[in-house]
Amino acid sequence: MPAFQSPEFLKKHIQTTMNFYHPHCIDPDGGYFQFFKDNGDIYDKDTRHLVSSTRFVFNYAKAYEAEGNPAYLEATRHGLKYLRTRHRRDNGGYVWLLNKDQNLDETNHCYGLAFVLLVYATAYKAGVEEAKPWIKETFDLMEQHFWDAESGLYKDEISGDWQQVSSYRGQNANMHTCEALLAAYDATQESYYLERATLLAEHICLRQAELANGEIWEHYSENWQVDWDYNKQDPKHLFRPWGFQPGHQTEWAKLLLLIQQRSPLDWLIPTAKQLFDQAWDKSWDKENGGLCYGYDTKGEVCDGDKYFWVQAESFAAAALLAVMTQEEHYWDKYDALWQYSWSHMVDHQYGAWFRILTQDNKAFDDNKSPAGKTDYHTMGACYEVISLLSK
Repeated sequence: MPAFQSPEFLKKHIQTTMNFYHPHCIDPDGGYFQFFKDNGDIYDKDTRHLVSSTRFVFNYAKAYEAEGNPAYLEATRHGLKYLRTRHRRDNGGYVWLLNKDQNLDETNHCYGLAFVLLVYATAYKAGVEEAKPWIKETFDLMEQHFWDAESGLYKDEISGDWQQVSSYRGQNANMHTCEALLAAYDATQESYYLERATLLAEHICLRQAELANGEIWEHYSENWQVDWDYNKQDPKHLFRPWGFQPGHQTEWAKLLLLIQQRSPLDWLIPTAKQLFDQAWDKSWDKENGGLCYGYDTKGEVCDGDKYFWVQAESFAAAALLAVMTQEEHYWDKYDALWQYSWSHMVDHQYGAWFRILTQDNKAFDDNKSPAGKTDYHTMGACYEVISLLSK
């Protein structure tokens, strides 16, 4: 097995992952292709999802910042242009799903805007000066339409004309907004981004978690009461599955520790430990390895599938916990996650990670990266660990 705790290993892994996508993910007519088979073949050239359009920009901006390859800067600007001219609408919203000149879904999602904010901040930090005003523009747009000052959290979904606000409330959009706000703070050093990120973390990881025995439930009613039955009949829903999501518990643990690095508070490390430890104890598959996707209100696995992003976010959280608590067992968990991923999730033939496997690590299909998956999770997690180890 490679030396998983080595920055050299992590940098090489980022490069092999980038090589799967670059340069043939770039559509010369605008934006990026977003549907890839295991071998890299593109199986849908025309459909574009806001989440992939943004995450590819993130990948290129991070790679340019790390390596200085001018081709990555050019690809970053290419993606930003598509975001500004094709996804962004005259009313300030962003098209969620489109096909060539046709808008398939103009719903405004806080989750999508979180990634818009993330990539503007990431691009600006990488040296794309023109992205700086877009950071504040996006924050202000979210403030105007999504921010609920009474709850201290963001709403989830609003119609394309900004008139109908969905009654659904979810933690996931707030989690990715927290991530984006930290990036905005890192890029601009404007303290209000960090303050808002901390407020979201406190409200989700303390106040809302208190409603679910110290764990983070995904789905809530309009007044932020736990909705225990949302999608119960559809536990494998792609964006809003029923049950506790261990990957989101560990992802929040990571975010709490990133806040701790920037502005220490006494509750951040203990809460991060609690979230990570509970997720690990209930979802680590002792027989097949890896973290399962979901568990129910009794702590029993309800979805045993293995998703790539769950393993990636969890190894980043484990590394941060290992360094910030000085507890060696977190490095053991980091290594266990990498050993599992190296054996089953990483495609050593073509590059990048497989998206999803059965509980016993079999493939469902040969679609490595449908819309939404750009390996932003895996490369982002590697960058976090590299940053941690180089301090």
